[in-house]
Formats: sequence, C-alpha cells, structure tokens
Amino acid sequence: MSMHFEASSSVTLLFDFWDVHGPAGMVLSVFVVLLLTVFYELLKVWKVGLSQRSEAPGPPPFPAPYSPTEGRCFSPQPACLSPQLESHESITALASSPSESTLNPADGTNTATSSSLNSWLQHGLQTILHIVQVTLGYMLMLCVMTYNVWIFLGVIVGSVLGYFLAFPLLIKVE
Repeated sequence: MSMHFEASSSVTLLFDFWDVHGPAGMVLSVFVVLLLTVFYELLKVWKVGLSQRSEAPGPPPFPAPYSPTEGRCFSPQPACLSPQLESHESITALASSPSESTLNPADGTNTATSSSLNSWLQHGLQTILHIVQVTLGYMLMLCVMTYNVWIFLGVIVGSVLGYFLAFPLLIKVE
C-alpha cells in the first residue's frame, strides 16, 4: 500500500466488497463518504443538544429557606431601623414558605422515579450516539488512510458541509 496521496479511480474502501474501479464508482463512493461525514457532524450536534438538555437546571422542589439576616442592613440609616420593614419581610417570607398542607411526599416520589428513569434513558441514548459517532469517525479515518485524493476531498467537503448545516442547529440548542 502506498503511503502518499494518489488520484487514481481504483481503491478498496473499508471492506473487500467496496472495491472501486472506474470514475463512476469513484464519484458514487465520494458521495457516500461525503454523506457519512455530514451525518457524523450532525451526530455531534445532536449529542451536544442531548447533553445540554439533560443538564438544564429545573426549578427547585421547594423555595429556599428564609434567612433571618436576609434583606437587613446593618448601618445606622433611618430606613434600616424601621420596625415596619422587618415585620413586612417576615410576613412575606412566611407567605412564600411551604406549609404542611401544601407538601405532598407522594408527588415527590413519583417525580423522582420518573426523573431517574428519564435520566437513565437519556444517558442510554447518549451512549448509543457516542458509540455510533466513534465508529463512524474511525471508519472515516480509515477512508482517508486509503490515501486517495478524491476520498480525502469527500471527507473534507462533507465535514465543511456538515458543520455548515449543523452549526445553526447548535446555536438553537444553546
């Protein structure tokens, strides 16, 4: 096998049955490699989108506890010494805190179980996408290692085209 680029129309890609002889077979093979590279770039964006969706912070299950020093100032200004301000803050804090009647532990258990199942499914999907992405990446690398100029250009153009198509999707995901 030669260790330099050549521009022939005869090459064996990946498997014995993918043996290319002639310009028509080379054009078809370059097109297939180009499409595989575009798919590889789209997989990368999809995987990033899934990981960002799974890391998105959800609302906290309960409001933050009230801190007695929160909202108080410790300067001798007249506004800070007003007892009305302190009582108003206390009433607001009590109104926003959950009471025993609003807390339902059964609802939290179902939410935690479905959330845990959903995270496992997302993690499984991310793992499958990673396996496909790595396999496809190595296959494209082996295509380039045939040192055929046309296959190499197909991978490069497919990568550029795939990134051009996938980049707007990546911006929408963020």
